[in-house]
Amino acid sequence: MAHISDLLAAGRTCSFEFFPPKTDEAARALEQTIAELAPLDPSFVSVTYGAGGSTRERTRDVVINIERNLGITAMAHLTCVGHTRAQLDSLLDEYKAAGVSNILALAGDPILDDDGVVADSDFEFAMELVELIKEKGDFSIGVAAHPEGHPRSEDLYSDRRHLADKLNVADFAITQFFFEAEPYLRLVEGLSAFGCTKPVLPGIMPVTNAAQVVRFAQLAGAEFPPHLADRFDAIADDGDAVRALGVELASELCQRLLDEGAPGLHFYTLNRSTATREIAANLGLGDASPAGA
Repeated sequence: MAHISDLLAAGRTCSFEFFPPKTDEAARALEQTIAELAPLDPSFVSVTYGAGGSTRERTRDVVINIERNLGITAMAHLTCVGHTRAQLDSLLDEYKAAGVSNILALAGDPILDDDGVVADSDFEFAMELVELIKEKGDFSIGVAAHPEGHPRSEDLYSDRRHLADKLNVADFAITQFFFEAEPYLRLVEGLSAFGCTKPVLPGIMPVTNAAQVVRFAQLAGAEFPPHLADRFDAIADDGDAVRALGVELASELCQRLLDEGAPGLHFYTLNRSTATREIAANLGLGDASPAGA
């Protein structure tokens, strides 16, 4: 399958993110979601990785299945916190043997053992994982970007400088979700000031459940703008209206980003397809017909 860096060099990409299912029923639902999104001809899809490797086997199995059996380029998320170098080496060898050549390298959140002590890790920072993956061979490497700054960063200047340093080694970045274009545009401008012009894919999460997205935003250190929160609060009792407004606003955001030169769009699907397909239809992307809705 293709390297994502090559896909980005060839033109704009459209990609989707999934999380590994925990049950057989959830696995069947994910299969249905992927089938419903397939007509959009995704450039690639990615699969998340639980804290401390808690979904290690499930993530690996989903990624390899997508790559081998579905004919879609897949990217595996991988974190270094809570892992030994030997564990990371082994997993990267498995991916290489399976033909998976795209990795999103993440630090991961610190995890505690049963006694409340931070678990041992050979690596602490995403840069260390990026360098290990680089040593392992022919992988295309992505890293995470935070338009409003990483929750643990001291300030935006140091956050941008650190991201630029990672991108000097990695091939591209994918952002945490955000709700207005300006934080993304300022991020790209800030990286450019450090001489970094590697592609930064904007991450899009349409609001289909306002309370849920607010919780996600708080965890990610992203602001849910008050003027948008007011619009959702006014229709909070009407789930269909909330979803319709979320799709409308996400479509407007995506169009603005594309107009401003974003190298593609990366959708956080939460393992559902409907909102993403509706946004794609609004943007005229691929075959976004509602089959399977």
